[in-house]
Amino acid sequence: MKGWIDRLNEAVAYIEAHLDDDISYEKAATIAGCSTYHFLRMFAYIADVPLSEYIRRRQLTKAAFDLRAGDKVLDVALRYGYGSPTAFNRAFRNLHGVTPSASRREGMALKAYFPITFVMSIQGAYGMEYRIETKPSFSVVGISFATGKESKESFSSIPKFWDKATRDGSLERICALIGKEPKGLLGICSGTDADHIEYAIAAASEGPGPAGLRTMSVPSATWAIFPGRGRMPDTIHALYRQVMSEWLPSSGYEFGDAPDIERYLSNGNSLNQEFEIWIPIVKKS
Repeated sequence: MKGWIDRLNEAVAYIEAHLDDDISYEKAATIAGCSTYHFLRMFAYIADVPLSEYIRRRQLTKAAFDLRAGDKVLDVALRYGYGSPTAFNRAFRNLHGVTPSASRREGMALKAYFPITFVMSIQGAYGMEYRIETKPSFSVVGISFATGKESKESFSSIPKFWDKATRDGSLERICALIGKEPKGLLGICSGTDADHIEYAIAAASEGPGPAGLRTMSVPSATWAIFPGRGRMPDTIHALYRQVMSEWLPSSGYEFGDAPDIERYLSNGNSLNQEFEIWIPIVKKS
């Protein structure tokens, strides 16, 4: 039975084999044994770089080698998916600091990014608190929006969504509904399709909410729940990274088919916010 780390490395091997071809995020996620949504989030947290940026760096690294070997600029641009020499020139210069033509000169300094390899991280010097709970489906009421599938985009757009909800009064109306379990203000993040994720700010509720708020359903699932406290959003991002790089690979579980949930237990204090991360899990087959 292949472990989580082995499958991640196989997904990277697939990407490496198709740098000069179409790369399917869905295919890579299937190899890794999870949804596209969870694969993209996991990769960004563990590798500390979005998958699209990793692919761009690897392609432009190989492009520099190809140019040094004598290949024509147009051929290299088309090989790595650039529709025009102008677009390729801009991307190449942004990474390497020089134009593709200039990169051929003797002694020119270039940048190289090599294939990533995931390994089991040995930490163990401290305890990591968690609990596992299976919950029936429940309804929530709130607001939601769709954002890009890449973590870099969501890291930027989700805080702006919270700010907007605060300014327009939506957050106050949602907080007024808090009372049903799981209590607290909920941030619910799920993959909607190959290109987008949906993020909702909501509260558990038994009935429909006021006008302007929508009712959504969270499916029955088993969650690994991790408590945290600290400055937002830095602390919650650090905990996500720890969960995905340390806890999940050694836990005997993998991602389940349900949303990730952030449960905020203290209001109005972004410098010392008490929260929980809920990760849907299933036993490895």
